[in-house]
Amino acid sequence: MTETLTDLDHAVARIFERIPGPLRMGAPLGLGKPHRLINALYAKVVADASRPLQIYTALSLDPPGPAAGLEGRFAEPFVRRHFGADFPRLAYVDAMRRDALPAHVQVEEFYMQSGALLRSTQAQRGYTSLNYTMAADAVAQRAPNLIVQKVAREPGGQRLSLSCNNDITQDTLDAVARRGLPRPLLVAEVDPRLPWLGGTAAVEADFFDLIVEPPGPYPELFGLPRQPVGDADYAIGLYASTLVRDGGTLQIGIGALADALSHALVLRHTDNARYRQVIAALDPALEQHPLVLECGGLAPFEQGLYGCSEMLNEGFRRLVETGVIRRRVHDDAALMQRLADGSADAEDQTRLQREGEFLHGAFYLGSPEFYDWLRGLGDGPHGVGMRRISEINQLYGGHEALERLQRRDARFFNSCMMATALGAAVSDGLEDGRIVSGVGGQYNFVAMAHALDDARSVLMFRASREGAHGEPDSNLRWNYGHTTIPRHLRDIYVNQYGIADLRGVTDEDCVIAMAALCEQPFQAALLAEAKQARKLRADFNAAWPRNTPAALTATLAPFRGDGTLPDYPLGSDFDEVEQRLLRALGWLKQRTSTRGAKLATVLKALMQSRTDDPEAMRRMQLASPRGFGARLLARLLSLALTMTKR
Repeated sequence: MTETLTDLDHAVARIFERIPGPLRMGAPLGLGKPHRLINALYAKVVADASRPLQIYTALSLDPPGPAAGLEGRFAEPFVRRHFGADFPRLAYVDAMRRDALPAHVQVEEFYMQSGALLRSTQAQRGYTSLNYTMAADAVAQRAPNLIVQKVAREPGGQRLSLSCNNDITQDTLDAVARRGLPRPLLVAEVDPRLPWLGGTAAVEADFFDLIVEPPGPYPELFGLPRQPVGDADYAIGLYASTLVRDGGTLQIGIGALADALSHALVLRHTDNARYRQVIAALDPALEQHPLVLECGGLAPFEQGLYGCSEMLNEGFRRLVETGVIRRRVHDDAALMQRLADGSADAEDQTRLQREGEFLHGAFYLGSPEFYDWLRGLGDGPHGVGMRRISEINQLYGGHEALERLQRRDARFFNSCMMATALGAAVSDGLEDGRIVSGVGGQYNFVAMAHALDDARSVLMFRASREGAHGEPDSNLRWNYGHTTIPRHLRDIYVNQYGIADLRGVTDEDCVIAMAALCEQPFQAALLAEAKQARKLRADFNAAWPRNTPAALTATLAPFRGDGTLPDYPLGSDFDEVEQRLLRALGWLKQRTSTRGAKLATVLKALMQSRTDDPEAMRRMQLASPRGFGARLLARLLSLALTMTKR
């Protein structure tokens, strides 16, 4: 029978009683981890080397840690305010970051918080390379005897909701059963702050063996700080938005590129005239681009889109609120077939509007404002449903015919770090083998785009980045020692300089299309490598001189200035003073990235008079700096605030 406890230590003791010997624990990725329960369990295990612990999970969220200099002065007050002083950082993550996990504790993750564990030997050794849809069976292969998950309780009822993580718990249980293994002990920690979502996310209380309802106060949910969207991000989002067909299906990732795409789609729908002006400024010929004509468009969304994405985030909230996402689907295959062939009657349409849903996800992660929106949905029909990852990320879970009908004209948008001229993508790791994040569901969606008749995969990337020594470096490479998506799955690439359609083309045509996206200083070298590799004819001669950050900034400046393309299109977790500081700190980082640039910037700061932004200086505790180091930081910040003043 299901047991309910209110004390975490008592719950840990009960787990130890129920499971003799080593603990093999699965925990959801992201928000669904019960941090306090896991920390209590970890503390018990650390103190008892006779009880080994293996953790199988992904995306162990951890707020930013202490930092030095201006970054630390900015981050510390924000982290304290945004995450809360009592946020329970995961103890095993802190230990793993320091390579200090005890010998009898092992952690396997198939997706890491981006860039957070590059220096951790234990994390890198314990990484498991998996597509998201493979994770459930991989956990089952380890014969887990414990699964823990944070849940929401039904308002006024007894049911529980998997809420933020409907992704792999049930898939894992099915995989365990298929292998003929014992069902693991299921332990839920109820969090009153977690939004209740019903439908397929809801389970009866006896789904779990042990329910823990610890007393308050309850820590804030982990909120992803919304980052500013830059010129390159906006250009990428705008180009990508022209590839979406009305009445189709949308999947997007996370981060500034996804935010920019979401804003561009909202602009296309709510202020189409202004949208077309921005598109024309970006590329006057874009409206007649063959790919835009074939699979996208610039018009508002008369039918609306159906959202089907592994992660629901801030962008989806805005797309729903503005009516971009509103095309409902139903799990009745016969009904969907009648809708597809035009034979649906009024009763079908009424049923679709009453029972259908327009947004499906497997897990969610966002800002506190996003969580408030989810709480406001209530328990009745509201169009948003949480599904298993096996239902979201692939077609082959037993309902392929239905999902093909639902996912018409699908556009799968994902980000990558680098791309090669032959169409491979680098999204999750470095060429020395270290993992930045993980494959996640990217391969699933790329493969699904090739499996669906009218779908396309769109990989978005920034054309350049800051190199190891502060100099610009191209993200469009001839080759790289690690790839996430192989070149035989190449489809569409988008960066701030345009669109490359690579599906079904020759290597030479692929190289030329990708070279047109290359930033100007790197074009000649890329073409030379292509010729040397015999992938481009020797007499090919072309250049794209407008592919520069300066030209892009000049193009978008009027639209940045009048608010059409704001710094924070989906809202901000930073106040106005912090937004000014972020602009200044970004400027300063760019101009101190090399030794020569740093020296020049310091000299300029020493010669310039102080800024007239006392609020910003007070926020950074530099209004009355003491000591040479603090005075130098004040001078540098003052210069940066002056140079980025609007």
